[in-house]
Amino acid sequence: MESNNDLSFGVWILIALYIPLVLYFVVRGAKQTKSVKDYAVGSIVFSPWAVGLSLAATMTSAATFIINPGFIAYYGLSAVISFVITVPLGAILSLVVLTKTFRKVGIQIKALTIADWIGERYNNKSYAFFFGIVSLLLITFIVLICVGITKLLSLTLGINELWILIAVVVFIFGYMMMGGANSMVYTNTIQAIVMIVVAVMLLSSGTEHFSTGITGFISKLKDIDSNLAKPFNPNSYFFRDAFEVIFCQIIVGIAIVCQPHIITKSLLLKKNSDVNKYLFSGVTIQILFFLVVITGLYARLTFPDLTYNGAPLKLDSVMSIYVIQTFSSFAGVLVVMGLLSAGISTLEGLIQTISTTITKDLLVPIRERLKLPEFRSEIAVNRWVIVSLAVVTILLSYQQLKFPDLSVAIFAQNGVYAFFSSAFVPVLLGSFFKKIPVYIPFSASVVALIVHFGMYYGRIGSYMQLTVRNPGIPSAMAILTSTGLALFLILLYNLQNRKSRSPND
Repeated sequence: MESNNDLSFGVWILIALYIPLVLYFVVRGAKQTKSVKDYAVGSIVFSPWAVGLSLAATMTSAATFIINPGFIAYYGLSAVISFVITVPLGAILSLVVLTKTFRKVGIQIKALTIADWIGERYNNKSYAFFFGIVSLLLITFIVLICVGITKLLSLTLGINELWILIAVVVFIFGYMMMGGANSMVYTNTIQAIVMIVVAVMLLSSGTEHFSTGITGFISKLKDIDSNLAKPFNPNSYFFRDAFEVIFCQIIVGIAIVCQPHIITKSLLLKKNSDVNKYLFSGVTIQILFFLVVITGLYARLTFPDLTYNGAPLKLDSVMSIYVIQTFSSFAGVLVVMGLLSAGISTLEGLIQTISTTITKDLLVPIRERLKLPEFRSEIAVNRWVIVSLAVVTILLSYQQLKFPDLSVAIFAQNGVYAFFSSAFVPVLLGSFFKKIPVYIPFSASVVALIVHFGMYYGRIGSYMQLTVRNPGIPSAMAILTSTGLALFLILLYNLQNRKSRSPND
């Protein structure tokens, strides 16, 4: 597909300006990064407002700005309810409830990662190692973002996807080897500001469709396909009824904040008094970002038969094509910058947290177990980990570019949802219960993984019988099952304690 020459030229100028700006902040941050601890949680005192913006930028990825609008274009209002109302409702509520207690415990035990937090909280190194392995599932999220960025740049620049993919991975993984948290808060803040501007541009790009009011807008969707205007779309893979759109998505939203690049962001704050400011700025901007997916409805009205220049529109390409079609060259460059910012901000957070987890929670324990000499420099080891992650990312991303299961989002959700389904109970219990035996959260974590992957790959239940399966359903069932198991084990544990303290025994 040919790119718009003016847009392509503008994007090249954008890239030429963006690279030195990022490198400036990376070098600035790298000067303050002397250890893996500095890389993970930073050594600089940041404004809570800046960390809040960093949270909003990190929590909003290429999924929200690039991939998810494609689902809205394909499936209509049912997808809007899911992505704009139910998931955000659960996520924001959970973030507000968990942040203070998670941070309080994390500061006390000096945790750097979720695996480290869990291991220290339950005083069990094996549990930390287990979660270090589970954290590898988050590589699927890295793949989603790289695919989204690659498709956007490939379409706007008219360059082969493989070369774009390699360039994107080499550049972003390369500079993330150096700065870590110290540079990431700076870059995330800039990215968030750009994303705010672009979010407003995208949301206002379809105002002409409301010339006859909201009812007229919905009527236009009905004219294309009546299912697009329904709260539930029986012809979709993911938004068929209230169970999928409301029940499962709220549960998923509640647990979704238990991803390391989200929940550990609060550890960057140096004072307890900063938490409310951090949450206010982060949540407020996050609400705006969640709304961006509505642009997918504008895209469907622009491409009613989901084709462009006679070719079918792939779900993952809808947003990129809409930008090329809708915006002038100058505005298009700014929008492309916002879409890139959405992806890069989260990608930075994932590279930082996953590499730190592999280094601190996997490689160090393996070295200790094998009684090998200490690493001369853990930060150097961390950089080699990032190199390895880059290679794996290129291989998996290229596979998803060529052979996606409808959308790369399905591949990513299956891994990411499994991770936070397993992490939810240990984070919840560790935040609100003072003394919990490790076998309780550990059992819940294992059961969550078994239920999630068992339902998905075992095709258990009527919802799992289609070719394309919704990972949100097994995730919700995994969260409910593991939470129920944990509560049951806590009840038994308390009953046994009471019995052992009884004078009649």
